[in-house]
Amino acid sequence: MAEHPAYPVGLRLAGRRVVVLGGGQVAQRRLPALVAAGADIRLVSPEATPSVEAMADAGEITWEQRPYAEGDLADAWYALIATSDTAANDAASAEGERHRVWCVRSDDADRATAWTPATGHSEGVTVAVLTTEARHRDPRHTAAIRDAVVEGLRDGTLVAPHRRTRTPGVALVGGGPGDPDLITVRGRRLLAEADVVIADRLGPRDLLAELPPHVEVIDAAKIPYGRFMAQEAINNALIEHAKQGKAVVRLKGGDPFVFGRGMEEAQALAEAGIACTVVPGISSTISVPGAAGIPVTHRGVAHEFTVVSGHVAPDDERSLVDWPSLAKLTGTLVILMGVDKIGKIAGTLIAHGKSPDTPVALVQEGTTAAQRRVDATLATVAEVAVAEEVRPPAVIVVGEVVAVGPHGTA
Repeated sequence: MAEHPAYPVGLRLAGRRVVVLGGGQVAQRRLPALVAAGADIRLVSPEATPSVEAMADAGEITWEQRPYAEGDLADAWYALIATSDTAANDAASAEGERHRVWCVRSDDADRATAWTPATGHSEGVTVAVLTTEARHRDPRHTAAIRDAVVEGLRDGTLVAPHRRTRTPGVALVGGGPGDPDLITVRGRRLLAEADVVIADRLGPRDLLAELPPHVEVIDAAKIPYGRFMAQEAINNALIEHAKQGKAVVRLKGGDPFVFGRGMEEAQALAEAGIACTVVPGISSTISVPGAAGIPVTHRGVAHEFTVVSGHVAPDDERSLVDWPSLAKLTGTLVILMGVDKIGKIAGTLIAHGKSPDTPVALVQEGTTAAQRRVDATLATVAEVAVAEEVRPPAVIVVGEVVAVGPHGTA
């Protein structure tokens, strides 16, 4: 087998069973692409990273919390074998061979029956690069070819591979609202040059699959109301890796400074004498409503919009929001992190003069393939949010702009 090159092919996995063994970093990097392909994914692993666990909680994958067992690959079309148990990997590979299931192995590519190429996407085109000989099997070289082709497609030049300048330090990169195409060109370039990426779950996770294997990906696990990595630990990780001379990217959802705690990280880096670059991102506060057909301002309807955090309720002593004043505004109110507090928020706004009939829209997973919009009014939004099982992340828009456009309630 080693004498022959791999035969490239594109697998159409929509609705077909894919088995992933192991819930660690390899699975975390590969699962988003399998989810995007529409595969029926079954994860078998005693443990999982917080981001992989979040995929299971969201219903994107089915997680069987146990070690591999004989028969797990029986009905699979494709398998990713990525456990830390070599014996289990060997047994799963043997089972795959018996059942004619194409298997990728993260621990031993030479014993795998399939390889995962370095992939990139541009304008509806997927670029996949595979090495043909073992002596050329250098992930950095493969990723560089992939990057050159993708960049060439994006700017129309199809330039040859070139050496990138690697700059130690930290870049706080706003990744945008979720769609990987909505990260800035500069943000994508810095991501491609990184040695270490510390990523939030709300960032554009599909971009992680494009990173070459040598890049260390650290899951900051900023999962709403789930397991989390303390901010101090994130700061320390940024400083530690930067002091090792590495190019570090802190990949955040939306914009680093819009409820992203980016300034806390920038201050910690400054105190440690670490160079820091801030790359603004498209904020979900305007992009998510826009993607759902809602303008945050509209001529004759709203001349201003206000963005607030709803992570603490109006009656919570920690709240810094002047809710009574917001109730008197005639413009648009955009609320982030407020799904589970929307009942108290709506009640407070109504109590201070806002009409109960004011239109409200909840946009979940905005700009991603899972985006959905749920409409209500201030009087009904608490009940509707529960009935429709709206989950974070979701952007809540309050105001007459919700009724503007083809999807409005008016």
